[in-house]
Amino acid sequence: MLTENEIKELQKASRKTRINIIKMIHAAKSGHPGGSLSGADILNVLYNKCLNIPKEWDKSPDFDNRDRFILSKGHASPLLYSILAQHGILDEKELLTFRKFGSKLQGHPSKNHLKGVETSTGSLGQGLSIGCGIAMGLKLDNNAATVVVYLGDGELQEGSCWEAFMQAGHRTLDNLIAIIDRNRLQIDGNTEKVMALDNLNDKIRAFNWNVIEINGHDYNQIYDAYIQAKKSTKPCAIIANTIKGKGVSFMENQASWHGKAPNDEQLEQALKDLSDEV
Repeated sequence: MLTENEIKELQKASRKTRINIIKMIHAAKSGHPGGSLSGADILNVLYNKCLNIPKEWDKSPDFDNRDRFILSKGHASPLLYSILAQHGILDEKELLTFRKFGSKLQGHPSKNHLKGVETSTGSLGQGLSIGCGIAMGLKLDNNAATVVVYLGDGELQEGSCWEAFMQAGHRTLDNLIAIIDRNRLQIDGNTEKVMALDNLNDKIRAFNWNVIEINGHDYNQIYDAYIQAKKSTKPCAIIANTIKGKGVSFMENQASWHGKAPNDEQLEQALKDLSDEV
């Protein structure tokens, strides 16, 4: 359980993350705000309270023992970039170079361009398979690090995700945690109308995983779920129910803001919304 002061610090950090996301996408005139905003609370808990990820990155003597975080929904790169800047791995001044020619901050994360990125992502449905491979490798090396894969719910319509669920369950990869951003919206609309995923809990459990379902904007639930997942004797999935576009009034629960940049007037309104966010 987090203290009241810890929750206040996380609220402050999440607000900053969301402001950075909006500013980056506005400056680039392209990007994916909806699914980036929905994950700000989750990633702030992970990076500030849960994961062992050195700020010195590969210069840390403990680098090989770091936890591995994989952003499978690579289009939410503004979220990861802001978190890396707040965590001290990336210079915050670079954020506004997002998606610009010559920038390290590409539209989808590139391991070859930026520290803090475990693997290049962007093609949906691949992150969990990569996570399985890393988790198996860590076990072979007797390395106690944890692998966390952050997925979108629409991404689970890819068959490769279910091959990975099957593999992880079969191999009993208890060092693997999948966090699913269950905002129920994708570029074409509601996930249940595009290709229904419910009952998602039962589907994943059938592949020999443990499953925890939470409110993805409740800091205590996020933290407690991670601690519980770490104790699991099977791979564990955390289904985090979230609001797409969280924190920005005109973006919340709107599929149209999956991949669109705000104009100047919308930027002003978004920043006002976020400055008033409790």
